Amino acid sequence: MKKKNSLFFYLFLSLVSTTLLAQKPQQFTSGLTPEKVGVSSERLSRVETLISQKIAEKRIPGAVVFAARHGQIVMNKAFGMNDIEANKPLKNNDIFRMMSMSKAITSIAVMMLYEEGKFNLDDPISKFIPAFKNSQILDSVNPADSSYTAHPAKKEITIRHLLTHTAGIPYQNKIYEKAKIPFYFSVKPEKLSETIPRLAALPKMHEPGEKFTYGLNTDVLGYFVEIVSGMPFDKFLKQRIFEPLQMNDTGFYVDEAKKDRLVKVYQEVGVEAGISPRPKNEWTEYPLTGAKTYFSGGAGLTSTAQDYAKICQLMLNNGVFNNKRLLSRKTVELMTMNQINELTVRDGTNKFGLGFEIFTGEGITKLPVSEGAYGWGGMYYTHYMIDPKEDFIMVVLFQVFPTKGWGIEKQVQQLLYQSIID
Repeated sequence: MKKKNSLFFYLFLSLVSTTLLAQKPQQFTSGLTPEKVGVSSERLSRVETLISQKIAEKRIPGAVVFAARHGQIVMNKAFGMNDIEANKPLKNNDIFRMMSMSKAITSIAVMMLYEEGKFNLDDPISKFIPAFKNSQILDSVNPADSSYTAHPAKKEITIRHLLTHTAGIPYQNKIYEKAKIPFYFSVKPEKLSETIPRLAALPKMHEPGEKFTYGLNTDVLGYFVEIVSGMPFDKFLKQRIFEPLQMNDTGFYVDEAKKDRLVKVYQEVGVEAGISPRPKNEWTEYPLTGAKTYFSGGAGLTSTAQDYAKICQLMLNNGVFNNKRLLSRKTVELMTMNQINELTVRDGTNKFGLGFEIFTGEGITKLPVSEGAYGWGGMYYTHYMIDPKEDFIMVVLFQVFPTKGWGIEKQVQQLLYQSIID
């Protein structure tokens, strides 16, 4: 009888444990050992060893690594320095320029409005921004004066094209420079309502849907959110995403009270010399100075590792976190499936959804990750990964630009994944 009771008790505990793991956490938890969620503390220490080594080699000044499994934080640690010259240690709540990691948040904002029936994904963007009507496709550019020839496009750019970077809108080129299209952000007293119509009138690189062309698509979507919602883009994000998720350190500009937490930007100066502070200019100071009226949906946000991890956990939870549902499960599924058909991104293996790179069966042969996991990164060396199969997220933040493609984030990823032991 005791054996039966004991067996029943263990079966009951197993069922409870499985049920708890199946439930999606509404807040991050900490205090338990990583082993409780199938992660090895000993193996996690290899991440610390790696980053300490890279700091000693002067490849990076510092880093913050956040990782959580089943909602349990297994690492939330800062390494190295925020500012080497000022002897200021980096803290895990310091603020980073997220650059292209802004795109995921803008894409979520777009899809929240989609769920309200404000538009269809295959609506032409010209329905909302008339300057996109009668788009042209670039034929050639005169390098002497940036004049160009172009021909009429056969079809219109849709919301789906913008979310998937298949609209033919690039990042900066000579034509954009001549038209004074902001490169990622602007410290001038200008707004999306002024710059996006100018961009719309310029020729596109190819017919919509023909190629994956990474560019200012998500900045266009930021202005689109303003039009559809009737709110300034920064206010929409604050009221509809940041406040519900308690992302108190995320925004387009850093308040005076928090400016000391903004991480200093470094640059690579050579293998022997390592890194040096990037000279102060708009590339380093834009979150603090200027008109603060330009809200770049593709690259303008600043945030902390744990704040951004809430976005990752929201997606992992199928659209809900902090007991606030921002998206439905079906919408998250739509956002994280292949939306570019036979086209690929990066090295020709992975796909793209509505705002995210999707790892394919071929793509997962490059590094430890699961098929169907998704993520992206930012130009100032910031990265994230969301892995539904492992119920795992990672946010890895450096602040170095430019680099020579050191791949330290890939090494961190392989060491975080090798720590999974269940």
